[in-house]
Amino acid sequence: MSKIQILSDVLASQVAAGEVVERPASVVKEMVENAIDADAKHVEVEIHKGGASLIKITDDGCGMNREDALMCLERHATSKLKDVKQLAAISTMGFRGEAVPSVASVSKMRIMTREADSVEGSEITVDGGIVKDVRVTGMQHGTVFEIRNLFFNVPARRKFMRTESTESAHVEHQVKLHALAYPEVRFTYKKDGKVVFDVAATSDRRTRIAGLSGAEVGRSLIEVPHTELSGMEVLGYVLPADYARKGRRQQFVFLNGRPVEDAAISRAIKDGFKGGVVDGLNPTAWLWISMDPSLVDVNVHPAKKEVRFHKPYDVRNLVLTAVEARSIPETKSFKVATGEAKIISRRSGEVSAVVRNPFQGGAVPEQKVKKVKEDTVRCDVDVSVAMPVVKPSFPDPIPQQEELVTEVEGRPRFKILSVLFDAYILMEGEDGLVLLEPKAARDRITYEGFLNAARESGEITRQGLLVPEVIDLEARDLDVVMSNVENFAEAGISIEPFGGGSIQVRSLPALLEMENPREFITKMIDELIETQGGRRGKQMAFEAFAEVLSHRVSRYEGCDLRGVENLLDAMFACDLPYCTPDGRPTLIQISIKELEKKFKG
Repeated sequence: MSKIQILSDVLASQVAAGEVVERPASVVKEMVENAIDADAKHVEVEIHKGGASLIKITDDGCGMNREDALMCLERHATSKLKDVKQLAAISTMGFRGEAVPSVASVSKMRIMTREADSVEGSEITVDGGIVKDVRVTGMQHGTVFEIRNLFFNVPARRKFMRTESTESAHVEHQVKLHALAYPEVRFTYKKDGKVVFDVAATSDRRTRIAGLSGAEVGRSLIEVPHTELSGMEVLGYVLPADYARKGRRQQFVFLNGRPVEDAAISRAIKDGFKGGVVDGLNPTAWLWISMDPSLVDVNVHPAKKEVRFHKPYDVRNLVLTAVEARSIPETKSFKVATGEAKIISRRSGEVSAVVRNPFQGGAVPEQKVKKVKEDTVRCDVDVSVAMPVVKPSFPDPIPQQEELVTEVEGRPRFKILSVLFDAYILMEGEDGLVLLEPKAARDRITYEGFLNAARESGEITRQGLLVPEVIDLEARDLDVVMSNVENFAEAGISIEPFGGGSIQVRSLPALLEMENPREFITKMIDELIETQGGRRGKQMAFEAFAEVLSHRVSRYEGCDLRGVENLLDAMFACDLPYCTPDGRPTLIQISIKELEKKFKG
């Protein structure tokens, strides 16, 4: 008997399902794309138990007759591709003919469909890829796909599915992607019997973004003007630079109606901000790009997430030119707190109120006004961009820099020399040159401060907000927050769901005072996303959470000679002063012997 065998149709479909059907969101993607290709004006997606129990996609598109409904269950059967020439210029969302049979092979599926000019529809029942029943049914025109018990016959695949909340978040994200790509189509998303969102068809993309991302985002949108270059077009919106996040989860790029991911486009978006976004962060953006289908190959990825451009340099220039041409909003005007010192920016000619941090000698620009008063102190400091302020203040606060420093017994003494690259403090030690990184020191101080406060009182002391902060989050970010809500609570951050994709922050740790809770929480989410699934496992313990929190707080630490002694005292009062929670050094020493060896050989 020959060793090489032709796979059965069911087994071949299950193999194909391994490429096409990664999780419930993959099923939703494929079926919604079919609905869009069928010219649907309303697409409704409903799931139960994260999509493991039920995925139901209903559309009012052209529908199918009985023959086509049966044919769509065959592999490599499609109405969207007729010859080889069309493969070089794909203009539809789907074209492989793999999705429906692949999904049917790993689920219990029911298809109900009717053409607009037909008096009756067809209903087909499929169990694990095998057609069980075909009958006549009455229904409105369009198509309904019901997928139940996904991966019921492939337990290894089902075992790797995540929690219901995580799978639901991915489904919601997928539906939102298509809703953004096609604002002219009404989209409804239901989860476990409740409507999560129902966005009406619109010709205004800004309205669609606000409907899915929240009113706050809608108010902050900056238009990217319609731009044409080399036969290609782009338009869209971005958010101001202070909304920048780690990764690219907040960037939504649509090419000829298809959600795509492309590193070159992402880089062009960032370059369009002309250095306004710091390294490691990416702007938030929604861009719709149109071009001749022959200029792009969408057949390079099974899930069609990635594409290959025939003229990538032109695409980059198109996006870069458009983002650079966005309307730059005026700097916000703030009131100055009374009794605070002020700094004048010689470049901007404006006055900035500053807040002195008892843990750092430097001042952080906080607020701007236009008038200059007589008691202002002139400094050559650029404060043209207001920065968020975080002011750690532990139960036993270190004295202000103007007060006498209380020395920590037994700590090494250093002669403070200078600042290097606005990042390191140069000091002379007993045996050579010592470099201190203030951010790393603050990381250690804050981390142990949180742990000590928790050990002494059993929990972090909270400070309630007079007005709770409501923050709109993307579905996957919301899942990260709610998965860590107990860790937030242990750290003194009280968070509650607020309906839709919003959360409500009701309290913050008494150890911290901050002007912008929204920015702080979103940056925390980025840190959590990077940490989860790594060396600490899926669920973060409080120590890991405190590590993330302290790392975020340390970002605001300045590099100023006036506060070094206070910072050193606080650092050497820690149990492990020489390293950060994740093992980076807080200071290093270059011995005099090493220096002599370098110079004298």
